[in-house]
Amino acid sequence: MPTHRLSRSAFERLQAEHLDLTTRGRIEVAQKIQRAREMGDLKENGDYHAAKDEQGHMEGRIRQLESMLENAEIIEVAASDVVGLGCIVAIVYEGDSDDMAERYLIGHVEEKPTDPTVSVMSPSSPLGAALIGASSGAKVSYQAPNGTLTVRVLSVEF
Repeated sequence: MPTHRLSRSAFERLQAEHLDLTTRGRIEVAQKIQRAREMGDLKENGDYHAAKDEQGHMEGRIRQLESMLENAEIIEVAASDVVGLGCIVAIVYEGDSDDMAERYLIGHVEEKPTDPTVSVMSPSSPLGAALIGASSGAKVSYQAPNGTLTVRVLSVEF
């Protein structure tokens, strides 16, 4: 099983989501299924099939959360001027001006940045892996599907 490296806030948010789905969520879906059963013929009962689909998706998410939480490693973000897990990095592609900068939180896909202008980037993605260990002003190159691309690190925030 892979280790899921999460910030403390992401870990706690996933725990809360798991608790909500295994309590309130399961009760609500069971009630929907029961109401749909009371309508009669289940073969052509759209409400019943929709509720069963919802139940299947929810149970899948519960299993996904359980796997992540069981194999989670909480990372503590250390203030540094070097790109690492949990930092927000601003980058600009070679040939672009600084006002075209993109900002990314380096971390697990389940991380939720508080700033809506910041996207999440996996440290295992080609660009994410190239950025790890870089500092402000550094140029890093990575292999993209359409060739080698180069970016410049404008800033590193924590």
